[in-house]
Amino acid sequence: MTAADLAQSIGRELPFLRRYARALTGSQTAGDNYAAATLEAILTDRSVLEGEDDIRIGLFRTFHVIWQSSGQPVEDHDLSSRERRAQDHLRGLTPNSREALLLRTIEELRPDQIARVMQVEPSEAEELVQIALNEMGSAIRGKVMVIEDEMIIAMDLKGIVQAMGHEVTGVARTHAAAIDLAGKHRPDLILADIQLADGSSGVDAVNELLRDMGEIPVIFITAFPERLLTGERPEPAFLISKPYSEEQVRSAVSQAMFFASTEGLEA
Repeated sequence: MTAADLAQSIGRELPFLRRYARALTGSQTAGDNYAAATLEAILTDRSVLEGEDDIRIGLFRTFHVIWQSSGQPVEDHDLSSRERRAQDHLRGLTPNSREALLLRTIEELRPDQIARVMQVEPSEAEELVQIALNEMGSAIRGKVMVIEDEMIIAMDLKGIVQAMGHEVTGVARTHAAAIDLAGKHRPDLILADIQLADGSSGVDAVNELLRDMGEIPVIFITAFPERLLTGERPEPAFLISKPYSEEQVRSAVSQAMFFASTEGLEA
């Protein structure tokens, strides 16, 4: 593969590496720093990709080598008090389980692919995913607001969240309805689409809520992830593409309850 072809292939996968890194660290700044270090390692020595035909897997594997060697997922000075508490809790989880969970549910890698990224056996990768789901799913309970204009999807999300033991404060189909609902019942977590029923923006609604209410973790669930994964403005740490799976939602909800990655977004 020529250098130009390699650069093009990596460019296609980079938004997803950055998404994964942000979800893993709970911080856009920290996640992007790890992604940048990964690119630098590849540019310095292309041999780090040897033995892997899938550029995406090779990219994520290189990231993991750097991640494991760093020893610390996030610099404390880059964290809010809520993020710091989240990191304190996450350090108590079984080693490598959170990484395996995100690779499986957010990036939708198969167990054999996770094994190649993390350089473990596929059976160990599967076990780590299940451990993380069990440990994180039982850790925190809270109030969740759903911003979604498609009622079938909204009811499905509500059912998943309630089955996890969380309370759903309600479903909003428009920007105005979201602001009204949050005013009546302050949520601990927001699940939001970016395109709402009346043409309004879920991103605008979330921005207004965060300005008024402060730190609230947010998960965007959208058919248009490319609208947020641009690298040109602050992006959400938790972004799920439609069609989603129950496993993805459960993972993201558990993760987001730990992190307050709610930097403002521009519409």
